[in-house]
Amino acid sequence: MRTGIVLVGGEARRAGGVEKYFFEVCGQTFIDRLLGTLREVVDEIVIVARDREQCTRFAEYQDVRCIEDLRKGMGPIGGLHAGALAAHGDELFVVACDMPCINGKVIEGLFRMMEGYDAAIPCWNREMLEPLHAVYRRSALLEYLREHESRSLRAMIEALHPRYVPAESFRPVDPDLLTFININHISDLEEFRAEIEHRL
Repeated sequence: MRTGIVLVGGEARRAGGVEKYFFEVCGQTFIDRLLGTLREVVDEIVIVARDREQCTRFAEYQDVRCIEDLRKGMGPIGGLHAGALAAHGDELFVVACDMPCINGKVIEGLFRMMEGYDAAIPCWNREMLEPLHAVYRRSALLEYLREHESRSLRAMIEALHPRYVPAESFRPVDPDLLTFININHISDLEEFRAEIEHRL
């Protein structure tokens, strides 16, 4: 069973206080685009929010579970822990909410490439990883997260048995590698719309 985990719990400081998952591109919010793609490749979807109030913003999505962070103030690794605990699948695709162009074929490829490993992590080189657009084995993740103290995703990955997958290898199914685009600032959104919308 496969679970998609969407991390939405950031404080939105770099986005001027606006929740990035409600940014729009091509007439759809980021969260709608993410969920639409995930429904095609996973068996269940879990949204991890920072608190109960934020969870209420996703009440309209009847086929999605929204849970809140269990360990507050831990950043993405805290959300990953909560999502892994809530997941029913042992294969988890984890994605940040500011990546509106995820590609189902890329995700399928990552699931296949995880066989024999604890994780399949896209990378540009050994220093530039995509830990929030990656596949993890739930059992291995929970074993690490049970006692960890570090907030570092890199430390977590290095403690697992990961397969590093060159991001460039996905060009046959995603020629512009749009799947890895993330939008942090409102100014980035306008630039993104101007340059990318005609390709979507």
